[in-house]
Amino acid sequence: MSKLIYSAITSLDGYVADAAGKFDWAEPDEEVHRFLNELERPIGTYLYGRRMYEVMVAWETIATAGDQPPVVSDFARIWQAADKVVFSRTLTTVSSRRTRLERSFDPEGIERMKDEGSGDLTIGGPRLAAVAFQHGLVDELQLFVAPVVVGGGNAALPSNIRLRLNLLEERRFGEGTVFLRYNPSSTNS
Repeated sequence: MSKLIYSAITSLDGYVADAAGKFDWAEPDEEVHRFLNELERPIGTYLYGRRMYEVMVAWETIATAGDQPPVVSDFARIWQAADKVVFSRTLTTVSSRRTRLERSFDPEGIERMKDEGSGDLTIGGPRLAAVAFQHGLVDELQLFVAPVVVGGGNAALPSNIRLRLNLLEERRFGEGTVFLRYNPSSTNS
């Protein structure tokens, strides 16, 4: 059975984007990017909402857009090789290969994907992840905590549920980012 993983780069105060919607402060350095690539390599399917898909679809062409560092080209190949499911009521088409568009998030459909999948699934974006957390679908939480405080913005974790987490792994990187991997042991609304 595949796992559903929520992975995010977050500020120390818990935001994936600041109040202006910017996340340039979250760009991983080469060491963090290499580690992230190894985590992403076995992923079979990415689950996105519209906004996160619009950010991530750049990886469809980034490897061919001039000279990229090897770690960036590697991630582009990993991303392109995986399936993508975009949940949106407003998008009419998707512009990447191996991508399908769904109009609504179906928890039972996600359970089937987990049961039938050959690789793990990741869910991208805190709003979509909040829905998955509410339905008890998230098997693992991976946070890259960047050494920055942004003071507000788009929260990385849902505010309407309580999660008890078991720490599975932690790692510190040279530039100050900390990786934390948890599994949720229980959720309460």
